[in-house]
Amino acid sequence: MQNLQPIMLVGTGSDVGKSWITTGICRWLKQRKFQPAPFKAQNMSLNSFSTPDNLEIGRAQAVQAEACGIPPTVEMNPILLKPSSVNKSQIVLHGKPIGDQTAKEYFLGDNKKHLFEEAKTSFKKLALKHNPVVMEGAGSISELNLKHRDIVNMRMAEAANACVYLVGDIDKGGIFGSVYGTIALLEDWERKLVKGIIINKFRGDANLFIEGKKTLEELTGLPVLGVLPYAKNIIIEEEDSVALNLRATTARVNKLNIAVVKLHYMSNYTDFQALEQEPLINLYFTRDSEELNKADIIIIPGTKNTIEDLVALKKEGLDSVIKNKYSHIPIIGICGGYQMLGKSITDPFSIESHVQQEAGLGLFDIETELSQTKQTIQRNFQFKKFKEPCVGYEIHMGETRVPKNKHLNLIDEKEEGYFDGDKSWGTYLHGIFDNQEVVTELLQLRFPNSQAKNYRLFKAEQFDKLADWIDKNLDMQTILKNSSQQC
Repeated sequence: MQNLQPIMLVGTGSDVGKSWITTGICRWLKQRKFQPAPFKAQNMSLNSFSTPDNLEIGRAQAVQAEACGIPPTVEMNPILLKPSSVNKSQIVLHGKPIGDQTAKEYFLGDNKKHLFEEAKTSFKKLALKHNPVVMEGAGSISELNLKHRDIVNMRMAEAANACVYLVGDIDKGGIFGSVYGTIALLEDWERKLVKGIIINKFRGDANLFIEGKKTLEELTGLPVLGVLPYAKNIIIEEEDSVALNLRATTARVNKLNIAVVKLHYMSNYTDFQALEQEPLINLYFTRDSEELNKADIIIIPGTKNTIEDLVALKKEGLDSVIKNKYSHIPIIGICGGYQMLGKSITDPFSIESHVQQEAGLGLFDIETELSQTKQTIQRNFQFKKFKEPCVGYEIHMGETRVPKNKHLNLIDEKEEGYFDGDKSWGTYLHGIFDNQEVVTELLQLRFPNSQAKNYRLFKAEQFDKLADWIDKNLDMQTILKNSSQQC
C-alpha cells in the first residue's frame, strides 16, 4: 500500500469538531485497510487515559486510537497539560509528570523549544509504524500573540510535512469571517500547507450552502472539501470542556436520576458517558443543592485538585447535602471523589494545594495521603461478587488506607476501593461505568428487570457510523490524492 503524507485537521477556533473529524477519518482509513494512528503534539485537558505501558495521554487520542483499532501509545500525545488551578497546569511529557507551571511560565518560557523537539521525535516514531498519521491541531491556527511559540499547529504541520485542512463551525455563525480571516492571517509558508476547507455542523439542507461554498472558494482560493451535517445521532466521547457545558443539569421524572457533582477541577468526566446512553437514566451535572436532593444516586467525580474542590463543597454547604443523602441513596466516589468521602486527606508535599490537611466528608472509613508518584495503569478487576471480568484504569497521586474486607473490587486478588456494605462505594478506577454489570446494578435500583447496554459494542457502532458520515460528506478521495503527493 502506498505511503501517505500525514493528514492534519486544524481549526478556526476551539470546539469546531476537529477531534470528531479526526476520529472519523481514522475509522474510515481503518475500514479501507490502511494503518492509521492519531497524533496531537500538545493537548490541554483534564480528561486523560492510561496506556497499556502505564503512561498518560489525552483521552481524545485514546478514543482515536480505539477508532483505529490499535492500542493507545504515548507517541500519540507526547505533551499533555492538566490544569490544576486557575493559572497553573501539570505538564505531562511522554506520559509522565515533569512539574507544574503557570500559563505565563509555560507560554513565555524557553522550555517550549525542548518540548517541540520532543513532540517531533514522537511523531517520527509514530510515522515509522503507521500509514498515515492523522494529526489534530488545537484551538485557532491564527492566534497571533501565541503562534511564534506554537508547537501543535502549523509549525508541527511543517515539521511533519502534513496536508492541512481547516475546519470551521458554521453553527456558531460568522463562517465566512472566521474561515477567511483565519487564512488571511497566515504567513505564506503556512498557506502553502493548507489544502482545503471543511465546513462542520451544518443544519438543514446542504444544497442551501452551494453559493456559500462557491463564495468561500473564491475568497480563499481553496476548495471546500466537505459540508458536514450536524450529527446528533452519533455519540463519540467529547473531551473539550465546552462540551461539558451542554450536558443536562436537572433531574427528570420517571428516570433513574444520577447527579454528578460538578467540581471546579473535575477530571475525566468522560467516565460517565456510558451512563448517558441508557434510556432509563438521566445523568446530570450540578452544584445546585435542590437538584442534588432530587437525585437517586450522587457521584463525586475525579478532580485535579482534590483538597481545593473539597474546601469549595464545604463553603457552599454541599457537603451537608451529600451527608444527609447518604443514609437514603447510594453515594459513589471516583478517584478524587472517592478520597473526599473518607475521614481525611493529607498533602504533605503540597502536590495539589497549599492546604496540607483537610477533613473529608467522613462517610467512608478511609484516609488518604497524596504522594509525589503518579499511578497510571490499566486494570482488569472483579466488581463486588460479580464473576464477569471488568476493565478500567487508574490515574491518581495518592494512597488510601482501607480496613480489611471493606473493599469494592479485586485486582489480581488484591483489594481495591471501598464498599460500605450497603449501597455506597468508592474506587480509583476510571472507566468503571463502561462495564455492563456495574451499570446494570445501578439500573436495577429502580428498574428491577432492566439490563445495561454493552458499551464497548455501542462505541464500535458509533465509530462505524462516524466513518459513514465522513464517507458521505467529505471528499476523502481528494484528501487521499493530496496525501499521495508531496505536501
